[in-house]
Amino acid sequence: MTALPPDPDPNRTPGLEPGGGVRPGDTPPDSGSVSGLSHPQPMPGRTGPILTYIIVGLIAVCAVGLVIAQLVGLIDVLW
Repeated sequence: MTALPPDPDPNRTPGLEPGGGVRPGDTPPDSGSVSGLSHPQPMPGRTGPILTYIIVGLIAVCAVGLVIAQLVGLIDVLW
């Protein structure tokens, strides 16, 4: 079984001229559309982004702490 074409039937569309064109100034009929969501999309969880920010923040604090400790003289690391 074949699906119906999305374009309107020219035999049942008012205002068409011979050959399927429209008169100047008229808007041609639009094709059918099936766009849209098939079902509601679930909200994404907040755990992933928050956990990522926390991990990045901890790494940044540790890096700054190591630099400060090296500058003060608490640790001696030569890179």
